[in-house]
Amino acid sequence: MLSEAACELFLEQGYDATSVSDITRRAGVSRSSFFNYFSAKSDVLWSGYDEQADAAIERLREGQPVAECLTAIGAGLAPDALALAITNADAMGISVELDRDRAVRQFRLQRELAARFVRDGTPELAAQVRAGALAAAVLAAVWAWADRTAAGRPLAEVLDAALALA
Repeated sequence: MLSEAACELFLEQGYDATSVSDITRRAGVSRSSFFNYFSAKSDVLWSGYDEQADAAIERLREGQPVAECLTAIGAGLAPDALALAITNADAMGISVELDRDRAVRQFRLQRELAARFVRDGTPELAAQVRAGALAAAVLAAVWAWADRTAAGRPLAEVLDAALALA
C-alpha cells in the first residue's frame, strides 16, 4: 500500500517533490505508520530487496553455502516498487537516490560476504575481492532484470548468470 502510493506519486510529481506526508495521505495511513516500516522515503522502494538480502545475510552468518544464500535473493524477489523505480528512474527523478542506495546495499552485502570468506579461511584481500565481485553481480542482476536488458528472463536465471561471471 505505501510502496504503491509512493511509486504513483514519484511518477506523477517526481521523487524530490514527494514528501512522506504525501505518501501517507495517498495511502490513507499516518506518518507514524510510515516510519514503523521505513526509516527514509527511498526505503519504500527497497523493502522487497532488503527483506531477501537480510534473509540471505542471516543464512550466510549461519554458515549455509554462499551460492545458495545469494541465489535465494533472486528466487524470492518479485517485481515490485524497486523494479518499477529502476525502469522509470528518469521519470521519477530518482536516479541519484537509486545509485546511492544501490552502493550502500552492495557494500553491506560485500562486507557480510567478506566476513564469511575470512571465517572460512580465505585471506583478507582475496575475501574482499571475491565478495565485491559477488555483491556487484547480485545488484547488476537485479538491475538487468528490472530494466529489461536481460531480455525478459526470470531474475533467478539472470542472477545465476551474473554470479557465474563473478
